[in-house]
Amino acid sequence: MRIDRAGNKGLIREINEALVLAELRGESLHSRADIARSTGLSGPTVTAITSRLIDRGLVEERATGASAGGRPPVLLGLRQRAGYVVGIKLTENRAIGVLTDLDANVVARADAALALPTPGAVVAGIVSTVEALAPAGHGRILGVGLGMGGVIDRDEGSVRHATYFDWHNEPLAKRLSDAIGLPVLIDNDVNALVASEQSWGAGRGVKNFAVVTIGRGVGMGMVLDGRLFRGSRGGAGELGHMKVVPEGPECECGGRGCLEAVIGEPALLGSLAGELGRRVSVDEAGTMARDGDQRAARVFAEAGQHLGRAVGNVVNILNPDRLLLAGEGTHNLDLIMPAFRRALNETVFDGLQDGLSIHAEAWDDEAWARGAASLLLNELFEPNLRLNSDEPTLIGRSAG
Repeated sequence: MRIDRAGNKGLIREINEALVLAELRGESLHSRADIARSTGLSGPTVTAITSRLIDRGLVEERATGASAGGRPPVLLGLRQRAGYVVGIKLTENRAIGVLTDLDANVVARADAALALPTPGAVVAGIVSTVEALAPAGHGRILGVGLGMGGVIDRDEGSVRHATYFDWHNEPLAKRLSDAIGLPVLIDNDVNALVASEQSWGAGRGVKNFAVVTIGRGVGMGMVLDGRLFRGSRGGAGELGHMKVVPEGPECECGGRGCLEAVIGEPALLGSLAGELGRRVSVDEAGTMARDGDQRAARVFAEAGQHLGRAVGNVVNILNPDRLLLAGEGTHNLDLIMPAFRRALNETVFDGLQDGLSIHAEAWDDEAWARGAASLLLNELFEPNLRLNSDEPTLIGRSAG
């Protein structure tokens, strides 16, 4: 077999540049010596790479560090405003967007209503949102990341099944890219959240972690051995459709007894109405439970028990270092957690909970949109390892 050494050298250079850029993401500044120690690259290699990145406008010399006896080191950082990306969170009736810099700092916000649940109307709503954000990007928008509920084939750019729309195998990424004139990356919205946590949040530096979202539905995303795991065609993580109550309530998916049909917000509202004899919001019920209403407290405890058992089985299968609970359902997590922890402890196999840390974060729609921007940012900073790929990469590109 003939080896294309020139091509391999180019790929190695791209990978090394990606390593350096990964070190420079975030608020911390680094000297060239720091980068060499962290990446394992030689000092001359780091010097050559940082010089190229400075020439391309991606990296800048920001400050002078403390001297350790010789000349003070020059500290480098990512040039955050060298480019921008758009992140879109798609809900049942709105396209909620943010424009972020290269460190995912939000610099502009916009949203648009969706006239109809059709692909054409959704594309129009997203285009309107992007156009509203475009002026703040000063002509340097590198692409669009979109997070939405459903089974998404990220590599194909298609929606295999949409949670809120009657879509199947819809080539949404191409539709959007053609309409906007920019690269578009789509993924499940929970994966968008995971991408953000991996780069900037509680998952940073953690090789194995899972994110479980609770709210209107129940979702899960996971990072295994440092990589976001999507499954063969984007369907991994459908925790909401784990069967937890045999012959239980019917789920929107057509099955019965799914976790989502038992603890999702519509299910909680139904259970609360049955216990209280009237309709109340989940937050109203939370207040009642904290004020001593045992009927409302019982509904939250049962939800925590079901969730704890389901997540316990996830821990048995994946053995993560960290578990993150997120989504609007975490507003009442104090009412859920006691029963959740008991059920988790009863379910997890002996020893697998050792060292497991549990974090909770409440995410609003803007935070989900920032997560969608993180999907694209992570891709932009990766070396392009796909053959015949037209997807964007920041490596080798002038940021202007």
